[in-house]
Amino acid sequence: MWAWQVQGTFGLSNLSLTEASAPKDPGPYEIIVRPKAWSVNYRDIKVVKGTYNPKQPLPFVPFSDGAGDVVAVGSSVTRFKVGDKVLSTFSQGWVCGPPPGDLNKTTLGSPLPGMLSELVVLSEEGAVHMPEHLSYVEAATLPCAALTAWRAIVHEACTKPGDDVLILGSGGVALFALAFAKMSGARALITSRSAAKLERLKTFGADVCIDTSKTPEFAAEVKTHTGGKGVDLVVELTGIATLEQSIHSVKAGGNVVLIGSVTGGKGPVDMQSIFMRSVKLRGILVGNRQQFEAMNAAISKHAFKPVIHKTFALKQAPEALAYMESSDHIGKICIDLEKK
Repeated sequence: MWAWQVQGTFGLSNLSLTEASAPKDPGPYEIIVRPKAWSVNYRDIKVVKGTYNPKQPLPFVPFSDGAGDVVAVGSSVTRFKVGDKVLSTFSQGWVCGPPPGDLNKTTLGSPLPGMLSELVVLSEEGAVHMPEHLSYVEAATLPCAALTAWRAIVHEACTKPGDDVLILGSGGVALFALAFAKMSGARALITSRSAAKLERLKTFGADVCIDTSKTPEFAAEVKTHTGGKGVDLVVELTGIATLEQSIHSVKAGGNVVLIGSVTGGKGPVDMQSIFMRSVKLRGILVGNRQQFEAMNAAISKHAFKPVIHKTFALKQAPEALAYMESSDHIGKICIDLEKK
């Protein structure tokens, strides 16, 4: 079978389309999936470059997010049958409840083999059914970016009608956070350094758009749009460069969920502002399968379709990663097996 693998040493130039051994019959509680589409996450770039897990054994298959068909099931599998359309879960061992202590040992694309191959073996506990109204490409965007946003907006912050939510950025997680905030009845404020992106974000439902190229210290503008009190929730997708402004943008007792760190994850933090105003900071790493299934039910109920910025052919996997790194996108970047 074919598989994209990082071979020899880390780096985008060492990601190659190769011949690999096909999986044998699945174990009693395993399924074999033939992926049809994949979506790209910022984590995938870090994995391929070796900055995410420098100890990752080589060669390895990257990517955690994929959608495809079940082609074989183990003797004791009850959740799926051959022919079912399914999605991978980021963590093969996190079904419900809080994150397990060994979460980072059960994630696809590092350290477990990823989804970017012709056939993939998954635990039956590590997959969910695709929403019926979505294509493979659309559905492939859900396992990481969508679920991270869903957990932040719905499960952790319990966003409700009348809340104000500030979202930093315009990538995949940001667009899902915008959609789920609007589904929850909240008002959505969103930031970007691109005026052109902000105009597009308005068409996706953003109520307030803040150009951070003009106002890098955006907290004051956020306060202006919220009557001086600040927002109920900040979805912090940028990292240390914007964390202080995020902390000052949230109301007393509000939530700041920490998801992205493209500007770095280490640096000074305004501790006094956090404890004087009882601000809650919480790290978010995707979500469990139970939350995934709840999200898919809501997506189906609302007939929601993800925003896809660009789709690449299978042979263009390195180009898809490079495009992701350029940060020119709004929404998700995907790879489609059927695209030529």
